[in-house]
Amino acid sequence: MNLALHIAKRIAFNRQRSFSRFIIRLSVAATSLSVIAMIVTLAFVNGFQQTVSEKVFSFWGHVRVQKYEPNKSLVAEETAIAKNDTIEAVLRNEPGVQQVQNFATKSAVLEKNKEIEGVLLKGIEKEYDSSRLKKYLQQGRWLSFTDSVYSKEILVSSFLAAQVKIDLNDTITVYFISSIDGTRTYRKLKVVGLYKTGIEEYDKLFVLGDLRLIRRVNNWEPDQTGGYEIFLKDYKMIDSVSNRLSDELPPEWSARSVREVYPNIFDWLNIQDVNRNVIFIVMAVVAIINLVTCLLILILERTRMVGILKAVGATDGTIQQIFLYHATVITFAGIGIGFIVGVGICLLQQYTGFIKLDESAYYVSTAPVHIIWWQVLAVCFGTAVVCYLALIIPTWLVKKINPVKAIQFR
Repeated sequence: MNLALHIAKRIAFNRQRSFSRFIIRLSVAATSLSVIAMIVTLAFVNGFQQTVSEKVFSFWGHVRVQKYEPNKSLVAEETAIAKNDTIEAVLRNEPGVQQVQNFATKSAVLEKNKEIEGVLLKGIEKEYDSSRLKKYLQQGRWLSFTDSVYSKEILVSSFLAAQVKIDLNDTITVYFISSIDGTRTYRKLKVVGLYKTGIEEYDKLFVLGDLRLIRRVNNWEPDQTGGYEIFLKDYKMIDSVSNRLSDELPPEWSARSVREVYPNIFDWLNIQDVNRNVIFIVMAVVAIINLVTCLLILILERTRMVGILKAVGATDGTIQQIFLYHATVITFAGIGIGFIVGVGICLLQQYTGFIKLDESAYYVSTAPVHIIWWQVLAVCFGTAVVCYLALIIPTWLVKKINPVKAIQFR
């Protein structure tokens, strides 16, 4: 029979009222709150990073390959490049690449009933994988590419539709101005869908249309395009793939990761990591201080018991084990409650979305949650280990207790 464990159980489950019982409950509550805060923080940071990243990547892919133009804005009309089977093979055979798609952009002006708005028309092909963007369609349908010349349909963001007073199925005039000689041309296009990504940089600027329309307006050849957008199997490979492609492509071509195109969004996402780390440190310190304080009070309250145990021959190590076992019960009670409540809050948000956000500031209207179970278990295990190691320190007080004085202690 383990004497230290038996005595610890008797102390831990003693229902007599005492000041230490209040301190124990306070310590359990503090540990629970720390674990809850860490689990919820992890789930929300993961959710934000995954959801916002998916929005950015779904619109532009992970890496963009186009003609190298160092003095041009990263978000602007591209100079035409001829499709090259050799280069396309390099792109598709690059490790980690899932999909390669053609695109081009063209500056334009939308006009409806004398309301105008400057935009950037993104041209895509019939083979474009629409599954990534269809989920952002609020009204209408995806583009139809049945016309043999070019599709006379476009998708407009809900924001632009409100600005120009466009309704679904309206036919609007889209003006194009040549960047070479300044000549102007226009096309009548039908709005077949309204989308909303929640990312202001997209919703305020882009409309989607047929790449063949851009070729026709720019007088490009059928085999010319603006560039390639590359989707990866794992977005964490974005920098390594971009760097490798930069080395493999001809000098007149460039490969840029979307992080370079929209650094402000990814800088904001990286700040979430800093916030997460600060919360982790603060919560860990709170849990440790509360548990150490609790154990000190337990030892002081049981000073007479320590003296009697020493008097009957108990070693310092045995007495230390008693209080460590007791403190471990408190730690695991706090971690257990924190796990249940923390995961419960995350699941409640995941299925009900009761926490709402300002989409213009956070890129999402509902706080996203993504639970990674190994991280949750790591939080619980890490908290237990750190707290246990910290609890060893106050048990050294047992060695300083004199049995004779302790038995007389009131």
